[in-house]
Amino acid sequence: MASSRAERLRSRRAAPAGATTTPAHGDLPRWQRSLLPAMLGADHAGRGDREGVDLKRSLRDWIVDIVLFVGALGIGVGGLWTDHRTTSTPLFVLDAVLTVPAVGALWVRRRHPWAVGLIAIGAAAVSDGASGAALAAMFSAAIYCRQRRVVTLFGFSLVSAAITPALYPGHHSSYAAQNLVLGLLGTIIATVFGAFVRVRRDLVLSLRERARVLQEEQALRVSEARRSERTRIAREMHDVLAHRISLLAVHAGALEFNPDAPPEEIARAAAVIRESARAAQEELREVIGVLRTDPDEPAVVDSDPLEPPQPTLEDLAPLVEESRAAGIEVRLATALDPVVLPPTIGRTVYRVVQEGLTNVHKHAPEQVVTIAVVGGHHGGVRVSVTNQPVVGRAEEGPNPEHVGSGTGLIGLAERVALLGGTLEYGSQPGGGFRLCATLPWQSEIA
Repeated sequence: MASSRAERLRSRRAAPAGATTTPAHGDLPRWQRSLLPAMLGADHAGRGDREGVDLKRSLRDWIVDIVLFVGALGIGVGGLWTDHRTTSTPLFVLDAVLTVPAVGALWVRRRHPWAVGLIAIGAAAVSDGASGAALAAMFSAAIYCRQRRVVTLFGFSLVSAAITPALYPGHHSSYAAQNLVLGLLGTIIATVFGAFVRVRRDLVLSLRERARVLQEEQALRVSEARRSERTRIAREMHDVLAHRISLLAVHAGALEFNPDAPPEEIARAAAVIRESARAAQEELREVIGVLRTDPDEPAVVDSDPLEPPQPTLEDLAPLVEESRAAGIEVRLATALDPVVLPPTIGRTVYRVVQEGLTNVHKHAPEQVVTIAVVGGHHGGVRVSVTNQPVVGRAEEGPNPEHVGSGTGLIGLAERVALLGGTLEYGSQPGGGFRLCATLPWQSEIA
């Protein structure tokens, strides 16, 4: 079982992105392909008009062609044998001369059904020997020709069946009537049987096309799900690690630009760096645990997928304390109704504050940050993070350079939009930056 799973994984990795597997007869064993018509394996064979399609015959096609050729030749020889005793020599010679091209043309009936039908049915109008070829040509036309041409050949064949007995006066009247009835009946049977074969093949081809479309749609759904999952993982890793790394950068920068700081401050900064690194390591391990989850493992009924522990509103105070420990002045004000806040809203509020503090650590560590979380059950929840410069305060040291990915606010906007909220952000007139999210109150989302 393990080896089969490894083979499936190797085949998935070897397949190009977006590739789909379409149901074609090339996927079948060779002996099964030999029992199917070659046209069922052609991508363009599903069209109503299949004249001019040149396909390599399968074993089944060869058998059918040989049977039709031998049958038409046998009917032709029988007709010639009967005519040589009852007709004149010139008429018999004409009969034999027309039989040869009519029967021989059957070998190209698949590629040129219309031309073969005209030749065979036209020859059968004056030749008893070509009557078998005319039936085979009518059968082929019903399969491969357009409907209008099939109707034309069918009418031409009925006229031909009525003309032939009149050209052979040596036949008895009862024999001529018998030939007329047999010709009409044979034409109808050949046409109906050919139409049945055509409908059956068109049904198979339509089912094959439907399966191909369904597989392409499934591939698109899988690709979209994979893209969505990658976006979710990237957003989660950004939310989890960006804040920790920004704290590390701030404290490391403080140690770098203040080498003469008192030992107590150095020890305190080193402790914060160690704690932040340990927390980042734990959170990274949790995210990697999600990435390592095998999607092929059978899911447990009524169980949630493995995800790292999600923060709530109760984790907002420790988050603010971490920023204060990094030397940032943070003012937190909360005014929420005394009701239980849905976890999805609490988690989103936490992420908004976390993103705002992360950007402050990166770009404005000397500014004052004001965090306000207000609202309730009726009006929704509004959270804002505003940083403003303090007048008269001199910068204690250069701000460490940070290179942002530019995707934090984009991912945060997507997270807020999933809850039906809005996210606004931008620079303030007197300096600073404001990040504000409005979240409608709603029940817990599964």
